[in-house]
Amino acid sequence: MSAFIFDMDGCLLDSIKIWHEAEQRILDDAGIVLTKEERDELNALTLEEAGCFFHERFGILGDGTEVARAIVDYMLNFYRNDVEAKPGALDLVRGLHDAGATMCVLSSSPQSFLQAGLGHTGLLPLFRPELVLSADDLGMAKRNPETFDYMCEKLGTTPADTWLFDDSWYAVACAQRVGLHTVGVFSSDDCGTHEELGRYCELVIDDFSGVTAADFLR
Repeated sequence: MSAFIFDMDGCLLDSIKIWHEAEQRILDDAGIVLTKEERDELNALTLEEAGCFFHERFGILGDGTEVARAIVDYMLNFYRNDVEAKPGALDLVRGLHDAGATMCVLSSSPQSFLQAGLGHTGLLPLFRPELVLSADDLGMAKRNPETFDYMCEKLGTTPADTWLFDDSWYAVACAQRVGLHTVGVFSSDDCGTHEELGRYCELVIDDFSGVTAADFLR
């Protein structure tokens, strides 16, 4: 049976707009407009790295930790109270769970965000606790192909038997290089346009309403 790796923000959860809103508030307060290249760089960073990016690049707040803390406060309230799952996400994950498939969440967000967001939407109980993973916890980034080799080992599967669902073009590009099957879940042009995702994915979808577990199980 195939194994499945899910991103959280912009993939399982409809949360990318709020991430951008939190980041934009910090930029607006400092009077800064990012270039396309800077936005692409920011999208590939973990929260701690993003805090350092804002401080070291633009001198925002006292240090990177202070920037990250401002984002955390804003986002945790959203995850605990307002976040929603992408249409069809709960049905797909429940179908895979009920079929006994091995699944994990691999997110660049910190563990506190994963617990709050997945818990609020009812997705958290469908994943084994040890397979709800933050890149911060692993010390590995999804812009590194070795991360997906590691994930296959952790899941006890092979790349050829593993699917990645992600909204970021750089993540699916890395996974494709390793040999995983890839599905692009569109969230915003900043994370990856339909065209960019299509370069590295077997399938590009806007949400999960048109797919079922049976489409991916072998």
